[in-house]
Amino acid sequence: MAKSLDIAVVGAGPCGISVGAAATRQGLSVSLYDKGCLASSLVKYPYYMTFFSTAEKLEIADIPFAIAGVKPTRQEALVYYRRVAQTYNLRVNQYQEILSVEGSEGDFLLRSRNKLGHQESVRTKYIVLATGGFHQPNFLDIPGETLPKVNHYYKEAHPYYNQNVMVVGAGNSAVECALELYRTGALVSLVHFGKTIDKGVKPWVIPDISNRIDKNEIQVYWEHRIKEISQKSVMITHVESGKTKEIPNDWVLAMTGWSPNKALLNNFKIQTNVETGIPLHDLDTMESNHRGIYIAGVLAAGKNANKIFIENGKLHGPKIVTSVLSNLVT
Repeated sequence: MAKSLDIAVVGAGPCGISVGAAATRQGLSVSLYDKGCLASSLVKYPYYMTFFSTAEKLEIADIPFAIAGVKPTRQEALVYYRRVAQTYNLRVNQYQEILSVEGSEGDFLLRSRNKLGHQESVRTKYIVLATGGFHQPNFLDIPGETLPKVNHYYKEAHPYYNQNVMVVGAGNSAVECALELYRTGALVSLVHFGKTIDKGVKPWVIPDISNRIDKNEIQVYWEHRIKEISQKSVMITHVESGKTKEIPNDWVLAMTGWSPNKALLNNFKIQTNVETGIPLHDLDTMESNHRGIYIAGVLAAGKNANKIFIENGKLHGPKIVTSVLSNLVT
């Protein structure tokens, strides 16, 4: 017999933790499920990353976030979100992947599989999807992309010292990655299909990257795409003329963004906007088109992951719990 919950949260990142804490404070039974570890999205961040948000803006569930410096580091954030989970005694099922869902509002049956391959079932009145937007990278789909020299994530700059590194993209991740690589002594180039840095790049970063580009300290290939990657070089092509160039290269860092788990959304019968990738949901309650299933965190931003951060995604938890309580009463 499957155990029963008021709310099952799929995803144990900061926004999922926010839902769990809000539910616990209202006396609701809740469990979190994640195919990775607690706050696994933060684990993917660069080792020495410092948040641009203040600690106060990253706080959830009235738990103070005390830090030594001005802005919190990745490590401090991991410690903090572990403490929130411990303070609210949240049941977090780590390394447990959701396989399927059946039923309807008030009586869903979730099936999951843990890291040992054992399958489990749980009944729950409501479900919250807080799986984030980092299920898989946006692949280039070009020859050579599977070579060991190609990475779709960035951890730290030191391994690339005195190496020819091509960064793909011109968003926040690409720009910050390129700057850190340059300061660590890598030979950095950047390739982007557009004519300039993306509009969403943080304003205080733009002068820095612009200066590096103007001084040819970071070589940029505007209006180019990578056509093919080989062991010792990268072939790029101009988007309009089709002319190609071969660039000596040791590493490729494809900072092309990430996509949410579309298979899971389909499994849960959640409709998404074809153009924006945003799951259909009520902005006031965060309930999706599938009654009884809610959306929380970055997942609600669709393809534009820069639209929702921890500081505004954390607000979804209280909204959802308020809606669930209203439904339970009626």
